[in-house]
Amino acid sequence: MGKLKVSQGVLYGNELRDVYAYCKEQKCAFPAVNVIGSSSTNAALEAARQAQSPIIVQFSNGGSHFNAGKYLDNTNQQAAIAGGIAGAHHIHVLARAYGVPVILHTDHCAKKLLPWVDGLIAAGEEYYRIHKRPLYSSHMLDLSEEPLNENIEISAQYAQRLAKIDMALEMELGVTGGEEDGVDNTDIDASRLYTQPEEVLKTYETLTPLGHITIAAAFGNTHGVYKPGNVKLTPIILKNSQDMVEKEHKTEKNPISFVFHGGSGSEKSKITESLGYGVVKMNIDTDTQWAFTRPIRKYMEEKSAYLQSQLGNPEGQDKPNKKHIDPRAWVVNGEKGITERLLEAYRDLGSFGAFTF
Repeated sequence: MGKLKVSQGVLYGNELRDVYAYCKEQKCAFPAVNVIGSSSTNAALEAARQAQSPIIVQFSNGGSHFNAGKYLDNTNQQAAIAGGIAGAHHIHVLARAYGVPVILHTDHCAKKLLPWVDGLIAAGEEYYRIHKRPLYSSHMLDLSEEPLNENIEISAQYAQRLAKIDMALEMELGVTGGEEDGVDNTDIDASRLYTQPEEVLKTYETLTPLGHITIAAAFGNTHGVYKPGNVKLTPIILKNSQDMVEKEHKTEKNPISFVFHGGSGSEKSKITESLGYGVVKMNIDTDTQWAFTRPIRKYMEEKSAYLQSQLGNPEGQDKPNKKHIDPRAWVVNGEKGITERLLEAYRDLGSFGAFTF
């Protein structure tokens, strides 16, 4: 099979389905990066351009609020809604400027944060009315802390609503360990880190007739990077789940599009194994945070003598430091760090150079 040709801009609807189906056929996936503003967003778009592959750009609730500005009051999630809308418009404009396809997504939304996604969906419905395309490609609900039946029931309501505006729904089964965006699962019962195939089957049977669904099934995933051996990834859970659905419903191979949360620091062999079981998306937030911070720290250390004041440095007490203290001189280093880390992820995930635009 030749390379899949994909539209430039924000992907949605049937084209998004086709992209994920192609990923499963080719056993490849996309890196998903949580962005917090224009710098991290633009770094992700540049990575997609260099990799010649779509990028998944996603806003968490905290990232949305940060994008709007921490000065704004977030009562009733208004700041997070505004930040998510503003970030989406930024990406719609610049995805075409960079000439890349983008899957625009929101990350973990627990039950208490549903007003945030509700606000984004309302904005998306209005955007769809005007432009005949959605504002986002997909939203994620993380109701894994709720009973399974409630998780599926609420997810079903959202799946139907999103389907009306050509959007997909990502939902979580099982719990991702570690801590992210204010949700701390570091001491969670280990059994909850592993989704059971029967749970996946029930979810598939209920939700897939309602819309385009991806499933973040837990197979030992953990947010953050931890000492080797502390995280026991078991991708075979994904295979067992696919096999059960295939047997019960006589489907094609790997009928489910799985999501790999907590990909930072994961063993490359486990990443490769998961690709054979229908994983189309891998989150690597912690790695990209470090990739942004590390080169900026290096700049601060190397230019320390030029960053003590506006005037005066090793070249003379009256020499100006403007070009060194200008944030544009060092923020770009962080952007390059994110881009480099995402290019490594594209290669690990088999999607580098796998598409044409």
